[in-house]
Amino acid sequence: MPQGSTLVTGAAGFAGAHLLNHLSRTTPAQVLHGWARSSARSGVTSASVRWSSVDMLDANAVHRAIADAPPTEVYHLAGASHTGASWQQPAAYLEIHVSGTHHLLEAIRAHAPMCRVLVISSGMIYRPQDHPVSEDAALGPVSPYALSKLAEDQLALYAAAHDNLDIVVARPFNHIGPGQAPTFAASSFARQIAEIESGTKPGTMAVGNLDAARDISDVRDVVAGYAALMQSGRTGAAYNVCRGEALRMSDLLDQLLALSPARVDLVQDPARLRPNDLPFLAGNPERIQTETGWSAEIPLQQTLSDLLDHWRRALATAH
Repeated sequence: MPQGSTLVTGAAGFAGAHLLNHLSRTTPAQVLHGWARSSARSGVTSASVRWSSVDMLDANAVHRAIADAPPTEVYHLAGASHTGASWQQPAAYLEIHVSGTHHLLEAIRAHAPMCRVLVISSGMIYRPQDHPVSEDAALGPVSPYALSKLAEDQLALYAAAHDNLDIVVARPFNHIGPGQAPTFAASSFARQIAEIESGTKPGTMAVGNLDAARDISDVRDVVAGYAALMQSGRTGAAYNVCRGEALRMSDLLDQLLALSPARVDLVQDPARLRPNDLPFLAGNPERIQTETGWSAEIPLQQTLSDLLDHWRRALATAH
C-alpha cells in the first residue's frame, strides 16, 4: 500500500461496508483496501476499494498480505458478531477474535510498526449493571461472544502497552441500520413488517425477549465514531461508542410498527430467546465525546425508517 493507505478487515460485513462508504466520502484521497473472505460486497457503494481475500486465521497469509502492502491505518472489524450463535460455536468465536487479532497485530509489529490500529471490541465485555457504564467499569462477560471480545480487547491493550504499537480500542454498543442481517432483532422486525406489508408473510411476527433494554445507535454514526477515534483516540486507551441511554426492545418495535400501515400480531418464538440475556446494557459516551467531539446524532426514528425502507426495497427487488 502507498503512503496514506487504509485497511479495513471484515470489510464485507455490516459495519465494515458502512465504514468503507464513510471513508470513501470523507477521505476521498485515501487509498482504501478491504479484506474479506466473502464475495458479497453489495453494501459497499464505493468502486475504488481494492479488495483482497485474506483468512485471518491463516497467520502466514496475514503476514504476507501486510508485508506485501504495509498500511498506515488499520480498522480491525473482522470477526463474528451474533451473540446467540456464540453459544453453539464458542471455540470458533474465540479463534477468530483472539487468534485472528493476534495474527494481525504480530504482522503489524513485524512489517508495519508505525501503523495506527483501531481494534473493535464490544460493550458487552462489561459486568452487568443497571446504569450506563464507563470504560473503567468492572469487566464481566456473560456469553461466549462477550468472552471472546474481552480477550481480543485485552490482547490489543497489552500490545499497545508492551509492544509499543499504536493501538486504540473501540467498545461499540448495539448498532443497527440498513444492511444488517435479519438474524439481529431490529432487522428481523423490519424484514417481517416488510414481508407482511407485501403479502408474502401472514400478519404474525415472531419475536424474542422484548423486555431487554439496549443502548442503540445508528451504524452510520458508529463508523463515524471509529473514524474519529482513528484521528484523535489516545494510544492504549479504550472508548465506548454509544448513545448513552437504553431503550426497551418493545419500545423499539412499537416505533417500527408505527411506521407501517400493516396490522401485526406478535408471537414469542422460543428459538429467539438467548440462554443468558442481559436485562440492561448501556454505555457512558463521555470519554469519546470529550476527546474526539463525536456523538451519536442520527435520530432513532430515522434509523428505523431507513431500515424498514431497506427491507421494502430488498423484497421488491426479489419479486
